[in-house]
Amino acid sequence: MSQSPWAPPYGQEPMSGQNQQDQIDQQSQLVTKKFSVRAILGIWTASYAIAILLTTLALASSGNLANKVGEKIAEPKWFLGVSAVLLWGPFILGLSIASRRIGSGNFVKDYFLSFRLVDLLGIPIGVLSQVFLVGIVTWPFHVLFPEKFDPKNIEKRARDLFDNAHGIWLVVLVVVVVVGAPIVEELVYRGLIQGHLRGSINEIAALFVTAVWFAGIHLQIVEFPGLFAFAIVLGSCFHFTKRLGMSVAAHIAFNATGLILVALL
Repeated sequence: MSQSPWAPPYGQEPMSGQNQQDQIDQQSQLVTKKFSVRAILGIWTASYAIAILLTTLALASSGNLANKVGEKIAEPKWFLGVSAVLLWGPFILGLSIASRRIGSGNFVKDYFLSFRLVDLLGIPIGVLSQVFLVGIVTWPFHVLFPEKFDPKNIEKRARDLFDNAHGIWLVVLVVVVVVGAPIVEELVYRGLIQGHLRGSINEIAALFVTAVWFAGIHLQIVEFPGLFAFAIVLGSCFHFTKRLGMSVAAHIAFNATGLILVALL
């Protein structure tokens, strides 16, 4: 009897579903083209500059932009959703253009955007990071600088967002903070920066550089220790799995837990 067309070559055992998935993941890594450091910097800088310009123009057109240097900017409730689109849009566009021009042309492969059932472990990782890790890491700074690193200051941004969101705006807040931000930020920081920077420098160095980058771009000194520690967790998820599934799940759980804590406490 002739060999069936789906049978493995003679002398080889059929691959299990797990082995097939592992082989697909390995092939995906081989197909993915590495971006240079210059390309990574260029993509991020151009996307960020355009995003800041667009959000500033949107705020100015609404008549809420401060006229005096140092004066606080008053942001209308609708600005959270609009600014999220204006911020994420340039990054997604930049990633897409880079994928076509200097990558493989496959967005999913170029930015390691895949998910497996085991990646759901990111949910407890994210919850525990929010509940325990941030507090543990921030505690020494609170001891040394009690006023600056007061817990109220650390959670101020999240609390202000929650307190200003009512009705439909609360739904917008959840979508932006819990769903949109984790996905886009993981694509940019773990998918683009860490994922391709490791091709130019040591993988561990890429993890730490990305963590500093991620924490620093939030532009809040009081949040830096906690965000840096959490970025190490996210980077480790990506480092060991070589895909974004677990880090995205952890990031979503982290942000969701933060909002829940602000709402309850």
